[in-house]
Amino acid sequence: MLRILVVDDEPDVEALFRQQFRRELRDRQCVLDFALSAEAALAKLDDAVAGELILLVSDINMPGMSGLDLLPLVKARRPDLPVFMISAYGDGATMAQAAARGASKFLTKPVDFPLLKRDVTAVLAGARGGA
Repeated sequence: MLRILVVDDEPDVEALFRQQFRRELRDRQCVLDFALSAEAALAKLDDAVAGELILLVSDINMPGMSGLDLLPLVKARRPDLPVFMISAYGDGATMAQAAARGASKFLTKPVDFPLLKRDVTAVLAGARGGA
């Protein structure tokens, strides 16, 4: 099963992602996992399912370790894992910092879910060896 890990300190993000990806979840195109902190995300990356992860989507602004601090640690563990960063602040400096640390995409809040789903579909196709 192809897995996506969503990292955000806001608990309502899980319900939002599950609602937006309900068709993909129902059709078993992917599985969504959630972590409420960067530290919890690292624990999941070290978990047995880590090899099944094909995408990590992380908020930048979180208490404790930020998404920008998480990014190089993820890339050290899984250099091949695409990471999409999400922030309420889409300023050029933050976007450049995310790209420099290895982010594949940068999204601003509120998330444009049709665009995100298109990008996720492309990652899923690549993980399956498709287009």
